[in-house]
Amino acid sequence: MEKNYFERRNIPYVCFHVNLDGKDYMDDLGKSISFEEFYKKIQEGALAGTSQVNVEEYIEFFEPFLKNGQDILHISLSSGISGTFNSANIAREELLEIYPDRQILLVDSLGASSGYGLLVDMAADLRDRGDSIRDVYEWTVSNRLKIHHWFFSTDLTSYIRGGRISKTSGFIGTMLGICPLLNMDSEGHLIPRAKIRTKKRAIKEIVKKMEEHAKDGTDYSGKCFISNSACFEDARQVADLIEAAFPKLNGPVVINSVGTVIGAHTGAGTVALFFEGDERTD
Repeated sequence: MEKNYFERRNIPYVCFHVNLDGKDYMDDLGKSISFEEFYKKIQEGALAGTSQVNVEEYIEFFEPFLKNGQDILHISLSSGISGTFNSANIAREELLEIYPDRQILLVDSLGASSGYGLLVDMAADLRDRGDSIRDVYEWTVSNRLKIHHWFFSTDLTSYIRGGRISKTSGFIGTMLGICPLLNMDSEGHLIPRAKIRTKKRAIKEIVKKMEEHAKDGTDYSGKCFISNSACFEDARQVADLIEAAFPKLNGPVVINSVGTVIGAHTGAGTVALFFEGDERTD
């Protein structure tokens, strides 16, 4: 998601951290380091690591709202890929001792990237129409597994570097043009689902997954988000196919950049598709 989106929607956020070749950056939507520079460095071989939001940072983020008499609903990155939800819970317990009359409602999104973003966007829509914070919380918990996350990657370099694919498998996969297809399971883990040969087929397959799982099929009338890591043209191809296949979409497909925390693990060449559909059960 872009920085101006959060400002326009009045959605406060707290930043993760990225270390790139020994230098620390905030994952602050391209402000500390642009997405272009980040992925260029990754492609040139820079080593990237990440760290979650810690308890102290959550306390610093939450407390000004509580001091102003505001309740808090915070939606966290999936506990299946990060410990940040646990940090938020510890901060919550400490702050409720100081502000016992306030509500601090935490949601484990069981999602990531712009799928996490789509859930936040839908919660903000409910807030803006006047739903109570408790009602928005309950809706978010009930519907978080209906946000589908489908990813494919055309560059296996970061997968090999991170040990998720062996060097031998990565070499063979690269030679054969293999594009791993992954999705997020019901516990918020990123799971490999298929190995697809050629990017052209991967693009068609990811659109097919939306046709299979989207709410109301090709009559889907919700929002659709796509994220890309330095491969905008691939993302645009997916978006064009989706806009043609789903004529009732709520607005055009929104294309974002994969943030630096997720991008540190995927590297360049990843396209991720997000939409509302049937409940993820595995």
